[in-house]
Order: sequence, then structure tokens, then C-alpha cells
Amino acid sequence: MRPKKIIGFALMLGFGALLFFNFGSQVGGYMGFAEAEASGAKAHVVGTWVEDAPTHYDIERNQFTFQMRDENGTVRTVHYNDPKPANFEEAEQLVIEGYPGEDGFVADHILVKCPSKYNEQRGLGEDAPAANASTPQTP
Repeated sequence: MRPKKIIGFALMLGFGALLFFNFGSQVGGYMGFAEAEASGAKAHVVGTWVEDAPTHYDIERNQFTFQMRDENGTVRTVHYNDPKPANFEEAEQLVIEGYPGEDGFVADHILVKCPSKYNEQRGLGEDAPAANASTPQTP
């Protein structure tokens, strides 16, 4: 093998390893609060907002705080350093990305999954009149 090929291969291998180690440890994947706490790594936690628990927005700290129940039934306080996301109350499911903290979970990002307006199971669109139902027909 030529020296240029060996050096090129070594650089590509080193760059690939650098990407793997840097980005592979960024997000630990989808897990519950218990797994996130055990790993200590950044994680995505899927769950629902606990509607019975109060929410709070601290204007001075720009922090929105709420209770969330993960898919395993574990409830934790979530601290989000931004205002409350739009459509938060209508959310069917929340996906939070962040780290376990001392007094709850610190979310960097919140994905709000709202019910689809096209969901036939909810009966939306079934009662809608036909487009031409009110238009008089001309002979």
C-alpha cells in the first residue's frame, strides 16, 4: 500500500471514531426516569403531563416547571428553562430531552405530541357536510 492511502485511511478511521465517541454519548435513547437517573446521560423520556399537579412559570428564572409521568408510571418534576410550549395542555404525549437533576429532571427540549385532527377514531370529519351538499344544482 502507498503511504498516502494509509494516511488517508487512518484519518477517515480517526474521524469516524471521533464522531462515534462525541455524538454517541450525547443522547442515551428513549428511556424512563429510572433508567435516565441510573445512566446519568442525556436521555429522551416519553410520558404524559400530570394534569392534577400544578404547573409554574418563574418569570425571573425563565423556567417552566410541571409534573410528568413516564411510560413506566414514575412521576418526576420537570424543569424547562423556557416558557411553556404551545399546545401543552392539549398534548397526548410529551417527549423531553435532558438530564436527571437533583430535584427532578432538567429538560433542554420538549416535543409536544398533540392529537391529530385527521384521527378517525376521534370522530373528526365524520359529521362534516359534503362539499356540494349546500350548493343548489342547476338543470
